[in-house]
Amino acid sequence: MPSPHSAPPDTPTTRRGRRKEARPGELLAAALDLFVEKGFAATRVDEVAAHAGVSKGTLFLYFPSKEELFKAVVRENISGRFAEWDVELEGFTGTSSELLRYCFQTWWERVGATKASGLAKLMLSEANNFPELAHFYRQEVVEPGHDLVRRILQRGMDRGEFRTVDLEHAVYLVLAPLMFLMLAQPTMGLCIPCPERFDPDQYIQLQADNVLQGLLVRAT
Repeated sequence: MPSPHSAPPDTPTTRRGRRKEARPGELLAAALDLFVEKGFAATRVDEVAAHAGVSKGTLFLYFPSKEELFKAVVRENISGRFAEWDVELEGFTGTSSELLRYCFQTWWERVGATKASGLAKLMLSEANNFPELAHFYRQEVVEPGHDLVRRILQRGMDRGEFRTVDLEHAVYLVLAPLMFLMLAQPTMGLCIPCPERFDPDQYIQLQADNVLQGLLVRAT
């Protein structure tokens, strides 16, 4: 007789129960794969369901439309992390230069070097065809991202570490090199003559150095 503390037997019923709990995450992972690979318009919900190993009906239990599925993918992989990033910013105890470097590196590790970076490329290519999704992406990703960078720059100015700059334009000093790296990833051979010699981490450090050279207050 099994002990009262032993794990339940691995029966078809228990496997189905575990799989039911895992389905939303599996569907979001499958949707991310296909949206990035094929784009929003070309991805069919039955393909996503098949990729996740469930029926189309099961997908619609969790996500009533392809648009809602896409929004859930964006929230899972990018916009849902802003609360965490806000906490990190508020609790950061180093200099603003260190914070900006941390921002560069963390963005690359958590978004730029992952499949989630493909969502930005998807929106750039399909925004005109799906204005409602473009509006959602702007509200959920672009605007909070800009606000986060503005707060880092304002922190530096308030502490006398950064010179006074126009925040609305200075945001793009930080974002432009990151956008280039993200967009160049799938076509590195076209953008960079020797992609095998290109190190994204070294590029990020160089760009952080370059941005900080323009921002730091210089001793007189």
